[in-house]
Amino acid sequence: MDIEWAKQRIEFLIKTIQQHNYQYYQLSQPSISDFEFDILLAELQSLENAFPELVVADSPTQKVGGDIQKSFASVKHRYPMLSLGNTYSRQDLEDFDGRIRKQIGDGFQYVCELKFDGLAIGLQYLNGQFFQAVTRGDGVQGDLVTQNVKTIQSIPLKLEGDFPVDFEIRGEIIMTRSGFQRFNEQRKQVGEQEFANPRNAASGSIKMLDTRKVAERPLECFLYNILGENLPFSNHFDSLRAAKRWGFNISNYMAKVNSIDEIFEFIDYWNEQRLLLDFDIDGIVIKLNDYQLQQQMGFTAKSPRWAIAYKFKTEQLTTKLINISYQVGRTGAITPVANLEPVHLGGTTVKRASLHNADIIQQLDLHENDFVKVEKGGEIIPKIVGVDRGKRLANAQPIVYITHCPECGTKLQRMEGEANHYCPNEFHCPPQVKAKLEHFVSRKAMNINIGEATIAALYDKKLVNTIADFYQLSAKDLIQLEGFQSKSVHNLLQSIEASKQIPFEKVLFALGIRYVGETVASKLVDYFETIEKLMHATVLELMMVDEIGERISESVIQFFADADNRAMINKLKNNGLSFEIRRSEQQFPDLLQGKSFVVTGKTSKPRDEIKKLISQFGGKNLSAVSSTTNYLIAGEAMGPAKLKKAENLGIEIIGEEDFYNMIKA
Repeated sequence: MDIEWAKQRIEFLIKTIQQHNYQYYQLSQPSISDFEFDILLAELQSLENAFPELVVADSPTQKVGGDIQKSFASVKHRYPMLSLGNTYSRQDLEDFDGRIRKQIGDGFQYVCELKFDGLAIGLQYLNGQFFQAVTRGDGVQGDLVTQNVKTIQSIPLKLEGDFPVDFEIRGEIIMTRSGFQRFNEQRKQVGEQEFANPRNAASGSIKMLDTRKVAERPLECFLYNILGENLPFSNHFDSLRAAKRWGFNISNYMAKVNSIDEIFEFIDYWNEQRLLLDFDIDGIVIKLNDYQLQQQMGFTAKSPRWAIAYKFKTEQLTTKLINISYQVGRTGAITPVANLEPVHLGGTTVKRASLHNADIIQQLDLHENDFVKVEKGGEIIPKIVGVDRGKRLANAQPIVYITHCPECGTKLQRMEGEANHYCPNEFHCPPQVKAKLEHFVSRKAMNINIGEATIAALYDKKLVNTIADFYQLSAKDLIQLEGFQSKSVHNLLQSIEASKQIPFEKVLFALGIRYVGETVASKLVDYFETIEKLMHATVLELMMVDEIGERISESVIQFFADADNRAMINKLKNNGLSFEIRRSEQQFPDLLQGKSFVVTGKTSKPRDEIKKLISQFGGKNLSAVSSTTNYLIAGEAMGPAKLKKAENLGIEIIGEEDFYNMIKA
């Protein structure tokens, strides 16, 4: 056997096996038996063993695994991996449809797809070659699991056809019901613990460090979303059909629809038929089909405005209520939790369920030792949805909501219009203090490398009681903590010192002001620029900021009115934290001072870049057209509603080039 013949035979086998994979996974039309497929694969493996110099990266044999990884690197997503807004309510779907029609008019289409119950994954391809795989993580960054994902047979390592040079495709890694049953039976035979459900099995498999073991598990992947700068199609449906031709496992169970009634027909059909599938789905995803319309609808901080998930109602069981305990959150909010007799629900054992607030307990008319109806909201969080009053004991007493904090004994407060009770003792209630400390050091805030256990130890030893105390810690303080050696002390002190370079918007978010999340903090910083201006702002001035309402404004005012909070900020400033926008060396003249803008439609540059320029040159960004708007920057395919409103209000409508001319010094 010479090397030239082996090379030709290997190329033939790779192409043949890839074609059979395509027919099996993409077309659901296998042309050979599993036994025949295994013979081809075995021959390829044998030839590659004999001629290792002929092994190529996209060979099907590279899916068998082999490496044992030490850990998973953390990788930032090129495009944030947002979650979908979801609902169990048909009225919410009608409201979703109404909002879209109000903003963009009629004459568009939706795409309805199955919502797979697995592990979200993002796959990047460069020049048709599989490059990397990243889990969802926190939506901003995830784990790099390339080698594990590479073992999944339904994920192509090399694409066919006319594909983009650089793009990402996202989907869900699952384990089929039949594969899960076989897998659990194998574990049972060798005395290993069985998995509770296919989703847990799939998720657990991808997080394993031994790729050989991952390769042995019956994992599959359905893909459903393509992202990139220069995609060849203008809509979601056509992009997915093309991806199927490139070699991806795209579900056949999707449809283009034109109305809310057709959406409901799709939902009703799959609510019945889902039990016949060989994999789990927990709902239906509805998306605007046209990419330009998607961009026009935009995003919230957490999810796209152009898509929504309708969740199927889940299994419901009855079990006995043992008692109710109360948890204290970072903001002092009290959450009642029902402790239950264990019941097997949705693939897991449920022992606890959230009751949310006092109103829910009252609405349920909960009594001691009641038998309650439990289901999993969103297939994850157990909740009580009712009471079996026929089983109630004759002498059962109603559940009375607590009046004082279970941790510090302070009398609880409930603000008008609020659903929750709060413990107002925010500076001395232990769980509140520790939760604020944990929030402050979190990665999205100050990014200090310290865990919950260490924070608890520091708090218990009275070394850290407020967030400012982190900057007073010394090596002498830390070395007394269990498990701390000179290196870990050095690393923590170095991490604390590095946090002084964190920008103002993250510092503001880290303060833990109620209702001030990442997006709100960024908007406040862009508008007020310094902590002094923000601290002295009135409610009216705060409400002038884009998307800042009365509730957020009053919370900010209340926070800065507290003398302890002001003292804490002074301590943080004295320790070098940033409480103003750090200007770059390039100075921007206030050419747009006093002018407000709304950016809409498809622009040549990302909208965020244009909005940043508006802020840098002294202008103000608005989210909606109103009488306070000076200019509407109109990109391509802008919504007719915004255009009409701008015309009616006499607002000047300019193009992107007109805007750039305005900021030419």
